[in-house]
Amino acid sequence: MDRKHTIKDIAKMAGVSKGTVDRVLHKRGKVSPLALEKVNEVLNVINYEPNLIARNLKNNKVYHICILLPDPKIDPYWLPCLKGIKEAAQEFKAYNLLIETFYFNPEKTKSFLSINETIIEKSPDAVLLAPLFHKETLDAIKKYESLNIIVNTFNNQVESAAVKNFVGQDLYRSGRVAAKLLSTILDKGHIAIIHIDETYKNAIHMQEKERGFKSFFSQKNNLEYKITTLKLKNPNLEVALKNFINENPDLSGVFITTSKAYQVSKIISKIKDKRIRVIGYDLVDENVTNLNQGVIDFLIHQNQKRQVYLGIIYLIEHFLFRKETPAVTLLPIDIINSENADFYRA
Repeated sequence: MDRKHTIKDIAKMAGVSKGTVDRVLHKRGKVSPLALEKVNEVLNVINYEPNLIARNLKNNKVYHICILLPDPKIDPYWLPCLKGIKEAAQEFKAYNLLIETFYFNPEKTKSFLSINETIIEKSPDAVLLAPLFHKETLDAIKKYESLNIIVNTFNNQVESAAVKNFVGQDLYRSGRVAAKLLSTILDKGHIAIIHIDETYKNAIHMQEKERGFKSFFSQKNNLEYKITTLKLKNPNLEVALKNFINENPDLSGVFITTSKAYQVSKIISKIKDKRIRVIGYDLVDENVTNLNQGVIDFLIHQNQKRQVYLGIIYLIEHFLFRKETPAVTLLPIDIINSENADFYRA
C-alpha cells in the first residue's frame, strides 16, 4: 500500500508550519509566495493525494468491496471488466479501500453459489455482481441482505428491492435495436434468434433481448418476416446449426443474443451460395475479425468495462462521501460496424 503522508510530515519536509500546509491544501487563508512554493514542491515530490477518509471519519474505516465476475478465461466477454476494476481502484488508491475480485464458471451454477459463500465468509461491506443465473442470484441477494451487505448489479438486471443500483443497458430496447438493424438490410425472409450455451429459462438477459426483438417485428405487422428461436449448446452447436440451415433454405438473417456470434459466423462463412445477415453482441476479438471480414454485419457494444467501473465508483462514493446512488444507470446502446470498431477498442 502506498505511504500516506500527513500534514505534519509535509510541514516538516517543507520547513513550514502545519497551519501553512493546511491552508495550501484547502486553499483558504493567506500563504506567502515562498511558503506556497515550498509546500507545492514537496507535494509534487511525494505525489500527494488527500485522504478524505482520514479527514471525515475518525476511525478511518477500511471499506471492503467484493466483485463477482464470470471467469474471463472461460468467456472473454468479461475481460474488459478487469480494466474497469483496475481504473476504479487506481482512481481511489489513496483511500482506505479493499477491492477484491472473484471469478465463477459461467457455465456452472454450483460455481456461482460456491463463490458467493466464499464472499459471505469474508463479511464485506458491499458486493458488485453480474447476475448471470437469475434464480441463484436472487437467492444470493437474500443472503447478503440478511447480513446487511449492500448488493449492486451490472450487465444483467434482476428485480429485487435489495439491489441498490444496476448499471447496464435496457436489454429489451437492445433487442429492438437489433431488429431494426436487420430490417434495414433485409426486406423479408426467415430470421433466427439464436441463444448459445446458457439455460434460457434462467437467463433473463436472453429473454429480454428476444422479447424486444420480436416486439419490433410484431409492431411492423409485416408478414414477409418469419421469426424462429433456436437454442444451441456446445459441443453440438455446429452440427445443430448446420442441420437447421439445411432444413431452412429460406434463412436470411440471424440474431445472436450473446457474445458468441463468431461461433455462428464460422459456419455461415462457409456457405457459398447465399448470404445470411448476422447481428451479434460485443467486441471480443473473434467477433471483430468476422465483422471486418463482412460475415457479421453489426455488433451491439454493451461496454462492460464502463459498467463495472461505474458499479464500483457508486459504491465507493456511497461509503466515502455518502453520495446518493441512482437505482438504475442505463448506458447507450452502441451500434458497431467495420468502419467504427477500432474506435471502441482503443
